[in-house]
Amino acid sequence: MNPQAKLIFALSLTLGTTLTISSNHWIMAWTGLEINTLAILPLISKSHHPRAIEAATKYFLVQAAASTLVLFSSMTNAWHTGQWDITQLSHPTSCLILTVALAMKLGLVPFHFWFPEVLQGSSLIVGLLLSTLMKFPPITLLYLTSPSLKPSVLMTMAILSTALGGWMGLNQTQTRKILAFSSISHLGWMAIIIAYSPKLALLNFYLYTLMTAAVFLSLNSIKALKLSTLMTTWTKAPSLNAILLLTLLSLAGLPPLTGFLPKWLIIQELTKQEVALAATIIALLSLLGLFFYLRLAYCATITLPPHTTNHMKQWYNNKPTNTMVAVLTTMSLMLLPISPIILAVV
Repeated sequence: MNPQAKLIFALSLTLGTTLTISSNHWIMAWTGLEINTLAILPLISKSHHPRAIEAATKYFLVQAAASTLVLFSSMTNAWHTGQWDITQLSHPTSCLILTVALAMKLGLVPFHFWFPEVLQGSSLIVGLLLSTLMKFPPITLLYLTSPSLKPSVLMTMAILSTALGGWMGLNQTQTRKILAFSSISHLGWMAIIIAYSPKLALLNFYLYTLMTAAVFLSLNSIKALKLSTLMTTWTKAPSLNAILLLTLLSLAGLPPLTGFLPKWLIIQELTKQEVALAATIIALLSLLGLFFYLRLAYCATITLPPHTTNHMKQWYNNKPTNTMVAVLTTMSLMLLPISPIILAVV
């Protein structure tokens, strides 16, 4: 793909995201979502591999259906209340349809089936965009409409997402699929808190984006698409491999790393809101996710492959680590001590 085309798609993605997150009118928000969908499709299918074409087709169909439901929800609300303002969503049927539409956009259970398949058919960089930037507009719409949505529906979806994200990630051998199920699990944490503390859900999204970007870019640097490849990368970039171990543990939410901060605050807030049972369930379900993060970390740094391995050892990479990877991994590990400052800013 030539640089001019890439630039146009990147600008379109920026425009679509900015349009959705800054608009008050449903039609403008819908337009932004459509621009985003159309801009990412050529990036998913650019390799011309059958799996990439399949991923692009699945992504288009799901996102088109979700966008239709967003439009239908807003039109139903406008028909009953005369309001096109995003924050004035008050009709119960519209609220339910919008919850379904945004769950489809984000990949929350039970509308999650497309996400691992699409991520598996994309490159690591496009996978990063799908897991972070493409989730920002729907999360923003969820944030703006959160007072109108039913907490019980969101909580059910959240617990199911955390359970299925952790459970289905256990048996995977492809790093992109593992990160897809990790994303579904993290979205569960955001969905459970958004009705009680929307700002906390956004903080969780920002930190999740930070840590996921660090993991995707690290895996892209060492070109690891499978666990078997990850086992032989310690010869290529030993220092990056060691840092990847800590970044994965941060994504799992272990103290004293950055990933512990959102989980700690969410459990605290849920307990204050007298839904301690939900907090206990979601905390226990996150142990499933911890298992596959530990498996990834174990394959990356602790396991030495057998001498009869089918994979050749990779040559030591003498290039310096990408600055972006260095900054993101450092932030993924070090932000917990300055959490009072982060909370003051948010």
